[in-house]
This record gives sequence, structure tokens and C-alpha cells, in this order.
Amino acid sequence: MPELPDILLYLHALEPRIVGKRVMGVRLASPFLLRSVAPPLSAIEGRTIVGLRRLGKRVVLEAEGELFLVFHLMIAGRFRWKPAASPIPGRVGLFALDFEDGTLILTEAGSKRQASLYLVEGVEALAQHDPGGLEVLEIDMPTFARALRRENHTLKRALTDPHLFSGIGNAYSDEILHAARMSPFKQTGSITDEEMRRLYEATRRTLAEWIARLQEETGDNFPEKVTAFRKGMAVHGRYREPCPDCGAPIQRIVYAANEANYCANCQTGGRLFADRSLSRLLKQDWPRTLEQLEKKR
Repeated sequence: MPELPDILLYLHALEPRIVGKRVMGVRLASPFLLRSVAPPLSAIEGRTIVGLRRLGKRVVLEAEGELFLVFHLMIAGRFRWKPAASPIPGRVGLFALDFEDGTLILTEAGSKRQASLYLVEGVEALAQHDPGGLEVLEIDMPTFARALRRENHTLKRALTDPHLFSGIGNAYSDEILHAARMSPFKQTGSITDEEMRRLYEATRRTLAEWIARLQEETGDNFPEKVTAFRKGMAVHGRYREPCPDCGAPIQRIVYAANEANYCANCQTGGRLFADRSLSRLLKQDWPRTLEQLEKKR
């Protein structure tokens, strides 16, 4: 799922292409994408795009007259910028927004249709789509600490809660926790002040570095490969590959629709974690440390 650095990358690329440009037409290839009824989607036609914004992991296009297109890309939704009047691609194509000098197309890979689009009128209606999470690049450490300690959860869950922090998901929470040298399953209620400072700084530093890196790599081009698995990531998507800091193999736990990637040597004192199903299957045979894991191999 595109997260804060990826969403900002889209906004960075869209701004010179569509802001100040009039919508020539709108095409909906998948009726399941549109989740709102009024105003009708055709109301956007003929209006000029006057601004862009982000609400958590949502991309918002603002047209004149306080009309807002709210896109939630979910896991597989992606934007494409194509020549004017380009056809919507079959199978993966969902939507097209036509401008005089280009077309913004929304695609979604896979058979599931999870991406969504709302057309809302007025800032009050738009606010209903804001999960309310704090912008971690705009808050001080005491504010960050109060939000994190509000309830007792694992760090992984807390960082990815859209009601606590805006735009952080599975991928960048892994990177943040590795940078902070903290276990994804450490409880927020047990964090010391020193650990809180370390986590706060790692969160801001990791996001800022990836925002700058992605925009520098893309330049003036439109991003074509927005993915949760980036070359240069320390742990996310690097299961069994060596940690860039210590060389130990990266570990992974899969649970529900999510996963946690971590370095046991850097983050958990060598301790290995197992998901519930794997623990039940292997029982006492599950290795508890890196040393035990290496012996089994």
C-alpha cells in the first residue's frame, strides 16, 4: 500500500501536470471504484484543479467550487500519467481523468477491487475522510509520546494506526523500527524516555530521507514503480537477506494480512518470534534464537 513518502511522490508529480488545468472529461471503467452518489461524478467536468493534498494514505484532488476527488489506493491501486485521451487499460484499468495535455489513469492489479473513490463537496464533507492521525514530521516529541502511550499496543500496531499517526504503514514502520533498534512487538506502555526519543528521531529521519530519496530518483518524471519493496530498504521485503548493519539474516512474521520484518540481532537481542500458526505447528522445535536457527540449517 502506498505510504506517506509514496503519496507525497504522487503529489509532487501531479502538481505541475494537473493543478491549474481544466478537467475535460471523466471516465469510470469500474463501477465498484466509486463509493459516493452525490454530487455525481460528472460534476467534476469543466472544473479546474486548484490544489492537491494528502489525508493519511488518501490522495485528494481539489477542483474549484470546493469539489474534492478522494482516492484511497489501498494495496494495489496506482496512478499512471498518459497522453491525452489514452484508453483505460483492460482488466486493471478503473478510471481516467482527462485533461487537454494528458490523462490521469487509475489502475489496480489483481482480482480484488479494494481501491475507492469519493467525490465530495465542501471541506466539512472532506474532513469525514480524514483518519485524524498526527503528522509526525510536524509534531514535537512530547506530542508523539502522548499519542504512542495513549493505549498499550505493540510498536508495530501503534505506528501503523491511522488514527494515531498519518501515512505510516507496513513498509516504513519496519524501516523505522530497525533504525530505532527496537522490536516491532515491544509494548508502547513499556517504552523508556530514552527509547521514546530514539523512536521519535528514527521516525522523522526515516520518512524524511525516503521522501527526499524518492523525489530525487523520480525527478520530473511520473512515478511508474510505486512499491512497498524498495531497493535500499534495510529490512522490509528482505527476508533471509543480510542486515545491512550487522549481516544477520532478516526475519519475518506473517500475521493476518500483514507482516513484520526485523533484524533479531539489531532489534530483539537475538530473539526470534513466530506467528501463532507456525508456533502451534513446530511447538518446541521452533528456534528461539539466531544461534538455534543456524544449527537447524
